Amino acid sequence: MTAVTDEDQTDHAQDAVSEDEDGGPAEDEAVKSGDAVDLVEDEPEEPGDEHARGEDRTDSSDFSDAWDDGLIARRVNEAAAAEPVAVVETRGSGAQIAAPLAYDGPLRSRLDALRELVGLSRTRLDSRTLAEAGRVLDEAAARRRLSGQHTVVAIAGATGSGKSQLFNALAGVTISETGVRRPTTAAPIACSWSDGAASLIERLGIPPRLRRRPVQNAEMEAQLRGLVLVDLPDHDSAAVQHREHVDRILDLVDAVIWVVDPEKYADAVLHERYLRPMAGHAEVMFVVLNQTDRLPGEATEQVLDDLRRLLDEDGIALGEYGEPGATVLALSALTGDGVGELRETLGQFVTERGAPGRRISADVDAAAWRLRSVYATGRRTGLSEEARDEFAVRLADAVGATAAGEAAERAWLRNANRACGTPWLRLWRWHQDRLEPATGRLPLRAQADEEATARQRVEQAVRMVADRASAGLAPPWAQAVREAAARGSQGLPEALDELAARAGLPPGRPPRPGWWPAAVFAQASMTLLQIVGGLWLVGQIAGFMAPNLGVPVLLMVVGIIGGPLVEWSCQMAARGPARRYGMEAERRLREAAAGCGRARVLDPVAAELLRYREVREQYGRVLGAEAGVR
Repeated sequence: MTAVTDEDQTDHAQDAVSEDEDGGPAEDEAVKSGDAVDLVEDEPEEPGDEHARGEDRTDSSDFSDAWDDGLIARRVNEAAAAEPVAVVETRGSGAQIAAPLAYDGPLRSRLDALRELVGLSRTRLDSRTLAEAGRVLDEAAARRRLSGQHTVVAIAGATGSGKSQLFNALAGVTISETGVRRPTTAAPIACSWSDGAASLIERLGIPPRLRRRPVQNAEMEAQLRGLVLVDLPDHDSAAVQHREHVDRILDLVDAVIWVVDPEKYADAVLHERYLRPMAGHAEVMFVVLNQTDRLPGEATEQVLDDLRRLLDEDGIALGEYGEPGATVLALSALTGDGVGELRETLGQFVTERGAPGRRISADVDAAAWRLRSVYATGRRTGLSEEARDEFAVRLADAVGATAAGEAAERAWLRNANRACGTPWLRLWRWHQDRLEPATGRLPLRAQADEEATARQRVEQAVRMVADRASAGLAPPWAQAVREAAARGSQGLPEALDELAARAGLPPGRPPRPGWWPAAVFAQASMTLLQIVGGLWLVGQIAGFMAPNLGVPVLLMVVGIIGGPLVEWSCQMAARGPARRYGMEAERRLREAAAGCGRARVLDPVAAELLRYREVREQYGRVLGAEAGVR
């Protein structure tokens, strides 16, 4: 390949540098190069469209304003124009608009799942935990809107590795400056082999003055059509800004060519800071051993074997024997040995148009791996039925459901005794009730102690639920479950007290069984017999009636014996209904307490667990699908 070296063109380029106020080190690199002269190339026009060509000539100043590379566009003579040159890429009215990228079904599904995961987790996890996943989603969306016909490949390497020399060798002309001064490359330079890549390069933050088109070679252009090659500054540069350029662009490109040399291929900075963290991106990674011309004999193969060993230790899969992985090559950018093989491999790689999808898929894998500690747990999460039942039992104990049932049973028996007991016994009980002292301070203190005990039982029940529900969860989600349980426990003791007052003994008298009226009638009959027998005896004693002790005495004996007998029979018969009545009261209170606890504590906790299960399902979708691009 030859490049334009016309003295006039060089003078024009030097004049342009002095006229550009924004020119920097990057522009100087392109100007100092003696192998190529940067020219503005007009966009192709439709044949026969003279009016459009006239407009293009008229508006040439507008183009130069928008795409100025620090060199003022100059016309060159026809002889000079026939030489192969590197040109500054411009964008005119006829610029080609490339079709946007389209991800295939599995990758779209993974991205949708990751988006759902981030949305469900945003209020549960801190922003730092979700930062990488959010960045991947943003970059995937941004890349999808851009050209799917182009593949952006960055050339990265350490100081003195010869990456700029390789960049020029692939372009076929000197674009990026090479030399002894370090660092040589001060800013990223982009070179595209076809139209429609402007938006992709803009996404990288590379200004128009640092965009180039390779030499006009039909064979090379056909081989690398769709390639956008980016020469990066040194990743180990002493200038912080250079390293920032490298880190930023490496997150945006579709693939990367790592250039190493025989002296620094095992550099710890390269392996620990870049290669090892990017092990999951092996399918979009090239590792090129440059400067093989400096190695004698079979030393190249020995260095390559050691380089493969280091890459394997970094966890990088090697694309050998038809397996997907990183491509490892040896070449000399100075002599051109092996450059053709790399160019051919790059051409096939770009033609497949699968790099953007594989890069995004690898980014999704990396983001999912960072969330592994949060969602990849082997333990079964959630509240078991046993834990729910235990919570309900503890709340029932706190509200006194058992005591309430026993009180209801006693109330039913007391009511039965009052209805079926003898009048004399009822009078005696009434008298005993009147003799009992009035309620004093001791019952009030006992009630306060009972309320404090009930509150402690409620707190223990809520704590038990929170511990059982959060078992096996990642700390952020476990904390969310505990907070949900704690919020529900606020006001729960008071709600249970109010519930006990409403759901305790029903107002009015307890229901009576069907035999109750007969028992009351029998007891009244026994009492009547006693009264009749007694009055009969009084009448005989007073002389109003004929003496006859047998009948009145018999009536009184029957009444006196029959009354207690009827009362005892009623007590025996009342035990069953009283017990059922007490159990029903206890059941109502237990159900009410369980319902209150479920609404205030279990449901919020279950909602958090459901959200966690949904997120884990989305996490499984993120991990479980293969991705690509069509």
